Amino acid sequence: MPKLTKRIADSAKARVKDYFIWDDELPGLGLRVYTSGKRSYVIHYRFAGRSRRFTIGLHGFWTPERARQQAKVLFGKIVSGEDPSEQRQLNHQAITVKELCKLYLDDLNAGLIMGKGGRPKKPTTILCDIGRIHRHIIPLVGTRRVKDVTKADVNKVLKDVIAGKTNCSFKTGKLRGRSIVRGGAGAASRTVGLLGGILTYAIEAGIIEANPVHGVRRPKDNVRTRRLDDSEYRELGSLLREASKDDKYRRTVEIIRQLALTGCRRSEIVALRWAEVDIGSSCLRLADSKEGASVRPIGLPVVEYLEERGAKISKTYVFPGGEEDNPFGSFPNHWEKIFDNTALSEVTPHVLRHSFASVANDLGFTEATIAALIGHSRGSVTSKYIHTLDSALIIAADTISGYIKGLLDGMEFKYTSYALDRGVRKAALARFLKQISNTSTDDLMLGSKSS
Repeated sequence: MPKLTKRIADSAKARVKDYFIWDDELPGLGLRVYTSGKRSYVIHYRFAGRSRRFTIGLHGFWTPERARQQAKVLFGKIVSGEDPSEQRQLNHQAITVKELCKLYLDDLNAGLIMGKGGRPKKPTTILCDIGRIHRHIIPLVGTRRVKDVTKADVNKVLKDVIAGKTNCSFKTGKLRGRSIVRGGAGAASRTVGLLGGILTYAIEAGIIEANPVHGVRRPKDNVRTRRLDDSEYRELGSLLREASKDDKYRRTVEIIRQLALTGCRRSEIVALRWAEVDIGSSCLRLADSKEGASVRPIGLPVVEYLEERGAKISKTYVFPGGEEDNPFGSFPNHWEKIFDNTALSEVTPHVLRHSFASVANDLGFTEATIAALIGHSRGSVTSKYIHTLDSALIIAADTISGYIKGLLDGMEFKYTSYALDRGVRKAALARFLKQISNTSTDDLMLGSKSS
């Protein structure tokens, strides 16, 4: 067993299971390495005939030397008849929800709270969590002791947020900026969900044994069914053409078109980097989407647009903002001004994503194909091994984006099932075969007239 040093602690790597590195200078002192990569200093001792373990603190906040000194103090208390674990448990039993939230936020900001897919929560999610904690949870139950929180308390939080009892307006960090906190069923459901996560954190810390949020019936979030039909796509295209006459909105218009043609989330296009664009494979290789790393097939209209734009833009981002090498930051404000007082005023970027998936469904593509195209988690199994995309996904992306581009450009389509038209399918197959053989397109297209 080595002597615990900063070098050893820093270099300790996560494994499939938690493991310990014990110190040879002070028996009983060790470093616990979690599967998440988190490392904590612990002591192992016996008290009243029982073997016990006590966590001193996280590596980084504690150094090996400080942990060794603290361990000596704790071992001294044990010899004198005090049990550190029992004392901590008594202290934790008296902890309030507000104090628990502070502990939770400390670990959240340190990247130690795992979110979806076992990954650390994203900065935007952390900001939402912080807001819900300070605007809803702490005002409603912050003074209650954690061990005293009951299912009835959780139900009251749910009802109070729905009723708007925590509604308020507060000043933001921006000049003359204010933000409004509103309640409602959706806010209540997400707040109670977060409270459940915080109380699960308390269980893992040994503060409580059961989670009172479990079993509480939460209102279901509104299912977003709004989509654009063909006529609304044409209306959108007309709206964008009019907005592009103003140079100020031209970049926003381009972003909106790419959102419509890819089905990507707003942040995935606004913050898209050139390093994530793979023209040769007709895809975007997103390093950090909502589902983690994700491969998104893109259609020919998008490929051609990115090729043309790439010849003009040499910065990090596809849509850079201002003079600095940052992503474009005026999109939300421009979106609001472009759509304000129009027939599409209630349309959001998510509506474009939902519409893309709906068009794909209308055109006859399977649910699995659509999931892979828009990066849903159920399609992520495909993206884990994709290097050269399946031709079926490329053809699907070509078809859907081509159809939507046609609508945006004001075209009328004759076919009710565009993807299944034989002429379209033969043209797509010819393009694919041309990529993998030396056969000329003319030879491939012989006898390809639609029947």
